[in-house]
Amino acid sequence: MEGSDRAAMTDTWLKKHRLLYVGATRHPFVLGIRDGSVDFTSFKRWLGQDYIFVRAFVPLVASLLLKAWKESDDNSDVDVILGGIAALNDEIAWFKKEASKWGIALNSVVPHQTNLDYCRFLESLTSPDVEYTLAITAFWAIEAVYQESFAHCLEDGSKTPEELKETCQRWGNDGFGQYCRALQNIANRRLEKASDDVLAKAEVNILRILEHEVEFWNMSHGV
Repeated sequence: MEGSDRAAMTDTWLKKHRLLYVGATRHPFVLGIRDGSVDFTSFKRWLGQDYIFVRAFVPLVASLLLKAWKESDDNSDVDVILGGIAALNDEIAWFKKEASKWGIALNSVVPHQTNLDYCRFLESLTSPDVEYTLAITAFWAIEAVYQESFAHCLEDGSKTPEELKETCQRWGNDGFGQYCRALQNIANRRLEKASDDVLAKAEVNILRILEHEVEFWNMSHGV
């Protein structure tokens, strides 16, 4: 696969694996938020587990910044990733505030095995042996699932409970959507020049991420 055939590789993969992508972005947990039927116990479970996940996400973004600095052919990549690091600091503060509001003691939350498995996958991406193209593509996919999921809960016709609208706004807002598109553009640019071996690995990683996301929602939903 050459040149223009790879110009939007991420879109090609999302179409190819549409059922899994829909499973990750239109999961019953997400749809329950959108239609107002979500069990707040499930939401609190998600909140505590996702706090653990976000803390494990920080080393991945730090390693990605280093890879971009060393390997990127475009200096603006570093600026985009730096923006993500800045947002993570605010995100962790938000989780602490939200947990306090819901009466969740974050220090007492025990990571679920599903969460541990996903965090282990994140850690594998921080290895210096993982090429920048693979890392940035995986990073985009993780962010894109949340953006797509929570944006759906803000669309016309949604009945998202008032208590959860701030959560949905955090990942479903237009600014985060633009950030995800910037990451996708970087991933597509890198994939356009990647070897067939890197392309194959990148696609496998996206599938693993979508599977992890479905399992994470399942865990939150109590499935």
